[in-house]
Amino acid sequence: MKIDHKNEVMDPSGFVLLADFVPNIIQEIRYYSTYNFIGERIDGYEEPCAILTKEAARSLKSAAAELNVQGYRMKVFDAYRPARAVKSFVLWGIEDQDIRMKSYFYPDLEKQELFARGYIASRSSHSRGSTVDLTLLNMNTGKELDMGSPFDLFSPISHPDCREITEEQFENRMILQKVMIRNGFVSIDCEWWHFTLEDEPYPDTYFDFPVSSEYLRR
Repeated sequence: MKIDHKNEVMDPSGFVLLADFVPNIIQEIRYYSTYNFIGERIDGYEEPCAILTKEAARSLKSAAAELNVQGYRMKVFDAYRPARAVKSFVLWGIEDQDIRMKSYFYPDLEKQELFARGYIASRSSHSRGSTVDLTLLNMNTGKELDMGSPFDLFSPISHPDCREITEEQFENRMILQKVMIRNGFVSIDCEWWHFTLEDEPYPDTYFDFPVSSEYLRR
């Protein structure tokens, strides 16, 4: 693969559809929908499908198999994120006065604080292709585990080590954390749902091809 460290890369040859590796994975790609912190579909999301580097997908497959044995299924909210989507986040934060989703996703913060506090990055690890946002479902009930806060709630209560939640909620976070770390992923300190493959194949490269199975298979 030809890599340009100055500009975003459009070549998806090192990427796969996550569903091809983990057939029973559940996908709710929030940035394809309008239920996200901006309130509309995000630029670059042409299909509601999760895409990852081959290496991250293999590791996630191993993690999913381990969780299945424990009685859980993965549910993915986001995976590869085009650089253009991240740029749209930044423009929204700087220029757009729209705060229609504030009460759902950042009730205690001003939108400009989301960047300063690390909830939104001007360049995202998601655009390198080996980062995934996910939660767990109980295979018996079909319900999401209670993690103490919903996906993309930008608040200290979403920090993985927050203890201002119930013991059961904290233990649910730890089930996810331990399996993901055991399978080669690392977490961040402000979002319990966010994991990046530690040995990611493109640590310095940001991609901008669309989230599209058709584009991926060209």
